[in-house]
Amino acid sequence: MPHYENIREIEPNLDGGGLRIGIVMCRFNLDVCEGLLSSCTSELQRLGVASDAITIATVPGALEAPLTLQVMARSGRFDALVALGAVIRGETYHFELVSNEQGAGITRVALDTGVPVANGILTTEDDDQALARMQVKGADCAQAAVEMARLLKALA
Repeated sequence: MPHYENIREIEPNLDGGGLRIGIVMCRFNLDVCEGLLSSCTSELQRLGVASDAITIATVPGALEAPLTLQVMARSGRFDALVALGAVIRGETYHFELVSNEQGAGITRVALDTGVPVANGILTTEDDDQALARMQVKGADCAQAAVEMARLLKALA
């Protein structure tokens, strides 16, 4: 329902029919990553994205995700992308480095290519937090990818 009279408002659209979605899943902290992937792909299919319109690429860890996303975005084969992974705090500065760099890299891919990227790489204090968030975050990313793909099509 529009908020203002005589002003065009683009409503959120979660119709995944006909969309092509690429997913990059990190393999570090694999149990969490597979949980994210399961939730994401289930939600994409629930939203109408065909199974054969989903492509999954796996990478060793979160720092490898941006480059893979960039190649996928530049291919012209995807309407939206999803990054899935888990960076769990350890005892060194490495957590901050990986968390910050993967986030910046993923944002840059979307801005440089114009292909929306839903960032589902969890950054948590411990395994329990990651496990508690994986189902919801995977589904949230599927919804964000579909909604952003539809929004950009509506704006074009």
